[in-house]
Amino acid sequence: MLFSKDTYVARRQALRQRVGDGLILMMGNNDASYNYPANVYQPRQDSNFLYFTGQERDGLALVIDCDAATETLFGNDIDIEDIVWMGFTPSVADLAAETGIGASAPMGALAEVVKKALQQGRRVHYAPMYRYDLMVQLMDMTGIHPSQNREKASLDLIRAIVDMRAVKSDAEIAEIERACTIGYVMHTTAMRLCRPGRTEAEVAGIINGIASSDGHYVSFPSILTMHGEIQHGCPSLRPMEAGRLMLCDAGAESFGHYASDNTRTSPISGKYTPRQLDVYNTVLRAHDRVIEIARPGVKWFDVHMEAARVITEGLKDIGLMKGNTEDAVAAGAHAMFFPHGLGHMMGMDVHDMEGLGQIYVGFDDEVRPSTQFGTNCLRCGRRLQQGWVMTDEPGIYFIPALIDDWRGQGLHKEFINYDLAETYKDFGGIRLEDDLLITADGCRILGEQIPIKPEAVEFIVGTL
Repeated sequence: MLFSKDTYVARRQALRQRVGDGLILMMGNNDASYNYPANVYQPRQDSNFLYFTGQERDGLALVIDCDAATETLFGNDIDIEDIVWMGFTPSVADLAAETGIGASAPMGALAEVVKKALQQGRRVHYAPMYRYDLMVQLMDMTGIHPSQNREKASLDLIRAIVDMRAVKSDAEIAEIERACTIGYVMHTTAMRLCRPGRTEAEVAGIINGIASSDGHYVSFPSILTMHGEIQHGCPSLRPMEAGRLMLCDAGAESFGHYASDNTRTSPISGKYTPRQLDVYNTVLRAHDRVIEIARPGVKWFDVHMEAARVITEGLKDIGLMKGNTEDAVAAGAHAMFFPHGLGHMMGMDVHDMEGLGQIYVGFDDEVRPSTQFGTNCLRCGRRLQQGWVMTDEPGIYFIPALIDDWRGQGLHKEFINYDLAETYKDFGGIRLEDDLLITADGCRILGEQIPIKPEAVEFIVGTL
């Protein structure tokens, strides 16, 4: 386990008190096959289960009885044949004792416990599930069909988990910084490998290997591409071309299962062109402005909109946008160049707790999601709190299909210079991203900062 037994005991006690009554059912992950049964993905425990138990073994489930104040860990002990192939694994009873859970039972007993609670009219709380084997197991116990899995999930449990996991302890922050240290090596290595003729897949494979050798693995599939205008561009076998940009959005997951997430955009020829530099510096100003204003009590929605203003002003200086900045941002004209949200929470999940429902993670009664194009992709809008970790990731992109679509509709002609935008269709995109800890009076970048000033990036790219 990553933290002390007392840490997990205290977390479960706090969860039980927040939920109040009924049973809390928390399912751990099972192995998942990807092309035939015995060939499985690298094991990764469910983040909620890991947060409250610290146990990484597959095939476990936790039940917390809020009324009786009891806890039981369910799972089957492995037999000698499993030991031959996988090595020794402690008994479920030993795992329960290790994390301070008072009782254990075979997995076959779980259904009886859940069904008995339902027959007694008690509530059974579960968080939304994302693996269908667990949805089927839940259906067998409760009758809830997988198609109803999300709508039947417990809002009391979801809100309790969000409140607890959003605020990171000092020990959790230290673990995120370990992941950031690995991310630093990944990104500076990608910069040094950024050369005409190398393939995107080659560079991505090398930095993925760094994450595997220094941590658990990557925190998400690495995005490394000359086509930075594609938000989730996968590395391809295309050789990188002189004069273009390499966007690298990548992060590591530490051995303790906490994430890092950074983005840098490097010049493949070693030097940014004047046109690239103008756009790069605009994104950098937006990135730095976020660090200036992010602090407890400030709405992340307002921070996003301030980044949009900085980007709009920079695009006006370049000649790509025009008119009144406030009017342009209010109308959403900037979103043709900045079509995503500023950032997201980060922790045990790189998009922390997104599986619980973004509406509960990033929004509340005060701040609701926007329906405006671009801003509707903002994953968090509510007021920042001390101990949150947020990504600061503004960007400017030139998406040919989007330019054509908006121009064809005549959208925002008063704010966008479409004639000039046409000449940027071969540009790609620039995104710059760092991980911010919200502190008592502001914020700070976690980990050693990856080179971000253009001259610093150029220096690293030129270093073999």
